[in-house]
Amino acid sequence: MTEATPDTPQHRYTAALAGKIEQRWQDYWADHGTYHAPNPVGALAEPGVDVPSDKLFVQDMFPYPSGAGLHVGHPLGFIATDVFARYHRMIGRNVLHTMGFDAFGLPAEQYAVQTGAHPRKTTEENIETYLRQIRRLGLGHDERRRVSTIDPEYYRWTQWIFLQIFNSFYDEKQGKARPIVELEAEYAQDKRRTPDGRNWCELTRAEQRDIIDSHRLAYISEAPVNWCPGLGTVLSNEEVTPDGRSERGNFPVFRRNLRQWMMRITAYADRLVDDLDRLDWPDKVKAMQRNWIGRSNGARVAFAAGDAKIEVFTTRPDTLFGATYLVLAPEHPLVDQLTTDAWPADVNESWTGDAATPAEAVAAYRLAASRKSELDRQENKDKTGVFTGSYAVNPVNDARIPIFVADYVLMGYGTGAIMAVPGQDQRDWDFAEKFGLDIIRTVQPTEGFDGKAFTGDGPAVNSGFLDGLGVDEAKKTIITWLEEHGHGHGTVQYKLRDWLFSRQRYWGEPFPVVYDEDGRAHALPDHLLPVELPEVDDYSPKTFDPDDPNTEPSPPLSRAEDWMNVELDLGDGPKTYRRDANTMPNWAGSCWYQLRYIDPRNADALVDPENERYWTGPRPAEHGVDDPGGVDLYIGGVEHAVLHLLYSRFWQKVLFDLGHVSSDEPYRKLFNQGYIQAFAYKDSRGFYVPAEEVEERDGKYFHFGQEVKQEYGKMGKSLKNVVTPDQMSADYGADTFRFYEMAMGPLELSRPWATKDVVGSHRFLQRLWRLVVDETTGEPRVSDVDATEVDRRQLHKTIAGVREDYAQMRFNTAGAKLIELNNHLTKAYGAADATPRELAEPLVLMLAPLCPHVAEELWQRLGHTGSLAHGPFPAVDEKYLVDDTVEYPVQVNGKVRTRITVAADAGQDVVTEAALADEKVVALLAGGAPRKVIVVPGRLVNVVL
Repeated sequence: MTEATPDTPQHRYTAALAGKIEQRWQDYWADHGTYHAPNPVGALAEPGVDVPSDKLFVQDMFPYPSGAGLHVGHPLGFIATDVFARYHRMIGRNVLHTMGFDAFGLPAEQYAVQTGAHPRKTTEENIETYLRQIRRLGLGHDERRRVSTIDPEYYRWTQWIFLQIFNSFYDEKQGKARPIVELEAEYAQDKRRTPDGRNWCELTRAEQRDIIDSHRLAYISEAPVNWCPGLGTVLSNEEVTPDGRSERGNFPVFRRNLRQWMMRITAYADRLVDDLDRLDWPDKVKAMQRNWIGRSNGARVAFAAGDAKIEVFTTRPDTLFGATYLVLAPEHPLVDQLTTDAWPADVNESWTGDAATPAEAVAAYRLAASRKSELDRQENKDKTGVFTGSYAVNPVNDARIPIFVADYVLMGYGTGAIMAVPGQDQRDWDFAEKFGLDIIRTVQPTEGFDGKAFTGDGPAVNSGFLDGLGVDEAKKTIITWLEEHGHGHGTVQYKLRDWLFSRQRYWGEPFPVVYDEDGRAHALPDHLLPVELPEVDDYSPKTFDPDDPNTEPSPPLSRAEDWMNVELDLGDGPKTYRRDANTMPNWAGSCWYQLRYIDPRNADALVDPENERYWTGPRPAEHGVDDPGGVDLYIGGVEHAVLHLLYSRFWQKVLFDLGHVSSDEPYRKLFNQGYIQAFAYKDSRGFYVPAEEVEERDGKYFHFGQEVKQEYGKMGKSLKNVVTPDQMSADYGADTFRFYEMAMGPLELSRPWATKDVVGSHRFLQRLWRLVVDETTGEPRVSDVDATEVDRRQLHKTIAGVREDYAQMRFNTAGAKLIELNNHLTKAYGAADATPRELAEPLVLMLAPLCPHVAEELWQRLGHTGSLAHGPFPAVDEKYLVDDTVEYPVQVNGKVRTRITVAADAGQDVVTEAALADEKVVALLAGGAPRKVIVVPGRLVNVVL
């Protein structure tokens, strides 16, 4: 801590003085709207003032306002965006920087279930805590633009976007979304053929609606989900443990089909992959999205099985001659049809197990599989399965091959069925070995290969007309054969699945639809938005017997009967409809918030087109760059690399296709900051103890006399190693905390927190303060005398470096350069009466992005009025960057013994003469001559004795 003592000069920069300064300037910024960024039009425009053409939109990833508040790890990215925004604001750009809250979420609902407190109340209290904390840090936000996903005026537009998606279809020929009414018109005009070939007018209205609904980008489907009857809700994959139980409560979780809203994100798979090349994003994140989408080329092959046809997708159709059995996922819709009531007469006994019939075996197996998570099913090396009693026909050789059900096949990829080629796939080999199935190699292994399944390249073998062909040629040949004979076709497959969009929870955005007596969804007109959440007495969904998977969700909203049932006239007279008892996932509100930041007070539109074009529209094509538009800089953790960013890109592209926005990507540049890490300590029982109560003795760690084990990782409440920004600001001042966090290392890397090191940053600010302010009187100690040539060179070298560092987000090296300049000036003027103004003022201005409060205070004490938030930022005088002299280290027999300074344009003879004349070199020569002198121009001199 840096508390003043009785001997401390009255005007020394202490934590107490820093607190007063920071409070005063935070009030000033709020009162004067210092960080207000004008819009071209609308409520946030400045009448009579044209907005600057040079703008910058900087955005932090939406924080969730938890009850625990912020610890020092959270503001790392927030401070970084603030420093970046402040620098660009000072060089004259119109900067939009604000922060809102992703405020729907399960934690608030869980707290409501436990306490009965409305989740809105607790969430808003948490938001106030966050606002207090980030205000204390001096973040320069345009507070007029703040949004919260739980505000009805915000989620009105989330619901509106949902309806745009619901009322759209993806036109594969045009490669974009179009209004669903245009699709219906094409059918009515016979420009599109119906699935069964009948004319549109021959279909009933219900049949027509079924066809239209099947094309919608938001649609209802029987989707496989993680159903947890013990909690009464569907869980995301991340909420299910590897052993198939709920992370909360440890209840069994079952995979089963439920009627859910889905988003047809798969329609955009190619665009989502291809457009990554247009984004300035980390390569790691791009790779994660490409892998998640999982585009692969292959073929769909149809295997006849009695009256059924089983379609499989394979990336290796060249191995088709080696397909010796088929495997269906337990959830596959053909399982019931293909499962027989009796074992075939020639059945292999190892396929039957203890079951009396295939139906009995399959039913028991499907129940067991429903209790496993997808992760467990994929990673379990013990292959299990059951025979359905049915066989299929391999189309290339008419071989009769058995059909199994096995949980290592998932409905989430391909068709939910695979052709098993054990000779070329290790999982299939393991299964085939266990069940005594044929293994046929279709690719010649390399010489010396002595393993089991061969997964490399080689010529085709045991493959009829493919024999001898390489893999690529064999693929082309077999695809042509399949298409000619009607057994399949070449295709592209994706790992990406449509987005499950329903949650059986209360605390989320209600769906803006109602259902008629036939269960068909109808969009609500715009004037009925927003659909607000009703008040309920119980925020928990109905729970069931944890071991009974055949239960149906009963969300909290389903019990609000007065809200659920509503009479409306949707164009065909008053009717009674029923609302959706599910809510949207918390991803919904964070898919589009950058657009609302642009125009938060617009009651008539999602965003005004002129404002959207100004802040996020594509830049004019330069140097052949195809700019997608979007936020200029988006900073957040890499943990959101896939889902949030992929969902946001999908929504943006739909809105772009429909003409609502001009940019087809939400974030043109992405930066992932690292984490603040800290030591944590566990006692002998394995429980964490408060880190601040641990003391170190002789390299060991003790908690009240008991030895504890030190660990290292992310800071967090559960690890009891949290340090809060409030605590740091109270002990040292917010500017010291800001400077330390930015100085800890490169922004993209994780770094260890060490409270004891914060004092170094505070001492730097104290030294800088003393250069400008007299600690005894509080008066400025600057003069208008000219600085020396040496000082000017040091100053302008620093200006050039700091400008580049700020622009490139190298805030740690910018801070280091400021420390270096401050040390130089302290040596030159620390003991003098005054510091030259031409040195003091640029130093203060350069400090401002990192430490805005103390910089504002010093700027004012230097005689300036108003804020420095809009500059000026010091400019570089290039003439001071050219060195007149060069310093050479002089090595004698490879070891540096001295240094010489010569003119920058000195030739090698002059450098050699100066080196040999140096007194240290003369002494080492002892009257003799050197054997050799090597001069590396501008770098070093090596004298060889």
